[in-house]
Amino acid sequence: MEKVANLVDENAGNLSYSRFMTIDSILAQLDSEISRLTQVRSLLANTAKSAPKFATTKAAKAPTKRRKKRVLSADARKRIADAQRKRWAAQKAKSKKD
Repeated sequence: MEKVANLVDENAGNLSYSRFMTIDSILAQLDSEISRLTQVRSLLANTAKSAPKFATTKAAKAPTKRRKKRVLSADARKRIADAQRKRWAAQKAKSKKD
């Protein structure tokens, strides 16, 4: 990684274009920049290959299975609604006492 930083730091200030530069000198600087970037890319690619990979569990890799939608019967929904109404009524009665 230090090699990459050195390559980047060495040539960071070398690209200064002026109005009076010839096309040949601009192309030469571009070619040198391309070769430098190619070196940096190869170094980064090699460090990425040698970097330790984090262990992944089978659970993380396995696709999650969707659960089957749970369906309530009309009677069950009615019982739940009635119980909730009863709780609301008790809460309302309690707040009126206060």
